Amino acid sequence: MDAQGHGEATVVDGGVTELVVMWVGFPLLGAGLGAGLTAVSGWLADRPWVPFDNWFAFLARLPEQQAYAAGCAVPALAGLVLAYIGTRERLIVTVRRTAVRLRHDGHEQEFSRATVAGVFVDNKALVLLGVDGGELARERSDLDRDRLAAAFTGHGWPWREQDPHREAYRRWVEGLPGLPAGADALLRARQRALDADRGGEIRELRAELGRLGVVVRDEGKRQYWRTAGEPLRREERTDAGWVTDEERDR
Repeated sequence: MDAQGHGEATVVDGGVTELVVMWVGFPLLGAGLGAGLTAVSGWLADRPWVPFDNWFAFLARLPEQQAYAAGCAVPALAGLVLAYIGTRERLIVTVRRTAVRLRHDGHEQEFSRATVAGVFVDNKALVLLGVDGGELARERSDLDRDRLAAAFTGHGWPWREQDPHREAYRRWVEGLPGLPAGADALLRARQRALDADRGGEIRELRAELGRLGVVVRDEGKRQYWRTAGEPLRREERTDAGWVTDEERDR
């Protein structure tokens, strides 16, 4: 994973190696798999339990050169599609002293330093905590935690080793008291989305819960929640280390 400084900004992403693996490795892997399957296409076409048996029967009827061309081209194209999806979905973090920009799945979000009370990684997700105790962003990725920490602390952001609210979460059970009005119904809908792996709906419902003051995190298919609660104390980096607003004012 790369952490690159560009002027006053530090960019953390998967780097060139990640792009090469996706745009070169995926198509080559697909073509190699296609060649292997084409070589035994006649045998596969005669097995009723093999999926896409009509495709293998078609390859078996073609002259050898044409069969290999078609048999390699289709999975190689599938590899390119996967590379496009992977490139679009990878997280790119651009950190400056006054703001951070997150680019993920074709969307960009930018947050001012003044609105962020803490930054940490939770179960491979980069989390930005707001000054009201809620979460401004929770973006899952494979970015290296140490590189993210270096990028944020290098620009004076309040990096935290773990979620300061981790003890406040409770597992969601339908009908559990303590939730704001309407939150239980949203969590039920989100549980259905989790069970069906509907990523877009999961994110939308997280945002809806956030507007009700409910923060949600997932462990597998299980949902855990807390209310935004007491805001975190703002922190500032000094030569003596991190200090809160109250400590600095004294």
